[in-house]
Amino acid sequence: MSTQQQQQQQSGSGSTAKRKPVFEKVDELKPGTKGHTLTAKVVSSKTVLQKGRAASPHLRETKIAECLIGDETASIVFTARNEQVDMMKPGATVIIRNAKIDMFKGSMRLVVDKWGRVEVTEPADFPVKEDNNLSLIEYELVNVPEE
Repeated sequence: MSTQQQQQQQSGSGSTAKRKPVFEKVDELKPGTKGHTLTAKVVSSKTVLQKGRAASPHLRETKIAECLIGDETASIVFTARNEQVDMMKPGATVIIRNAKIDMFKGSMRLVVDKWGRVEVTEPADFPVKEDNNLSLIEYELVNVPEE
């Protein structure tokens, strides 16, 4: 048996220990970043796309909603897909894990793909700061020439 296998046996299992999540505030989100974990309150939810049964039976229906979520520091538009849409009811408090920032028409959108998770939690007691909506800030891609 190699020394690495012996060390794995002594430490228990071969898997690494899970890291504790670091919760961020909405105002800390920046364009092009990923891996965000945050607690937010849903302010509003609007379905923007709903396709019924697809042509083939193995494809599922598609639902997309744009939800305004936020905390006491800022708010942002969250793009909810399929089963996430049902969780994003106005007034609900959600924990969003492993989210990323997508750019849509020059503005930020918070998105959770298959690697992330959205879960409803106990209601939070913070007021949402709606006047600092990060999705209303328009960004422009600028190429910086290398010197």
